[in-house]
Amino acid sequence: MHRIDVEYLGRPNGIAACALETGAGLAIVDPGPASSLPGLVRGLGAAGYSIDEVRWLVLTHIHLDHSGGAGVLAREHPAMRVFVHERGARHLIDPASLLASAQRIYGDSLATLFGDVVPVPADRVTAVRGGETIEPGGRALRVEYAPGHARHHAIYLDRATNTAFVGDTAGERLAPSTFVMPVTPPPDIDLDAWNETTAMLKRLAPTRLFLTHFGEQSDVERHLAEHSVRLDRWAAAVRASLDEPGTDEERAARFAQTVEDEVDAAMDESARELLAHAGLRDSWFGLARYWRRSGGTERRRIAAAADSDGGSGGAV
Repeated sequence: MHRIDVEYLGRPNGIAACALETGAGLAIVDPGPASSLPGLVRGLGAAGYSIDEVRWLVLTHIHLDHSGGAGVLAREHPAMRVFVHERGARHLIDPASLLASAQRIYGDSLATLFGDVVPVPADRVTAVRGGETIEPGGRALRVEYAPGHARHHAIYLDRATNTAFVGDTAGERLAPSTFVMPVTPPPDIDLDAWNETTAMLKRLAPTRLFLTHFGEQSDVERHLAEHSVRLDRWAAAVRASLDEPGTDEERAARFAQTVEDEVDAAMDESARELLAHAGLRDSWFGLARYWRRSGGTERRRIAAAADSDGGSGGAV
C-alpha cells in the first residue's frame, strides 16, 4: 500500500492517490484529475512502479479532483478497469452533465484545475452498489454506500490492512495540522445521510482512514468525532447566515473568513497556502442549498446541536 502525492497544481499534500499491490498488478484508489496525472506517474515511479502496471481504478466518487483523470488513463491503457458506485457510473461513461455542472462552478478555470475529462468506455466500468466485496487482482475490498457528501459516494475497506478509503466522507486534514475540515460543496449535501454514513464507518471499525485530502490517519475515533462536531457547527452557522443581510456571495465570504480565522493558528505556512484552495465558499453554498431544500425536522436537530455546543455565534 503506497500513498502517492499527485502534487496537484504543483503543490504537495493536496491530493493523495493510493496504490495497492495485488497479485496481478496495481489498483489505484482515486487517481486524481487529469491535470495531475504527471504527478501520479512520478509518484508511482518513486515507489518503484510504472503506470503500465495499473490494472484497476477504484473511485470513491466522481468529483473531478478524485476521478477526473480516469477517462484519460482508460484511453491510454486499454487493460485498465474502473470500479465506481452505480449512481456515478453513467457520468464516467458520458461526462457531459458532470462537466456542465463543474463549468458553472469553476468557469474558465475548469481546464486549468482538472485538465481533460473524457469518457470511460462502458465495457470497462464496473458499477458497485454497497454491501459487496470486490477483488481486484485477488485483493479484497469491502464496498459500502456512503452518501452525505455526494449521492454517488462509496467507501472501500481494505481487508489486508483494515484501512478505509473514505474519499471526502471524513473531511480533509491539511498536514501537518490535525485540524479536520468538512467538505460540503453543492449539489448533494445531505446531513441525515451523512450521519448514517459516519455511524456505518464507525461500525466497520477501521484501523486507519485514508483521506484523498490527505493520506493515512490512525486516530480514527478522534478524527471522526471532530469531523461530526465541526460539520454540525458549520451547518448551524450556514443556517443562521441565511437570515443575515447581504447576498449569498457576501454570506459565503463571511463564512470562509470565519473558518480561515479559526484554523489559522493550527497551521504552518504551507498548510495555510493549501487552505486557499479548500473551497470554503463552495462549502457554504453546499450547506445553504441543503437548508433551502430540506424540511424543519433537520433544522431543529442542527439548532439543538448548536445550542448544546454554545450556539452558532462562535468558531465554526
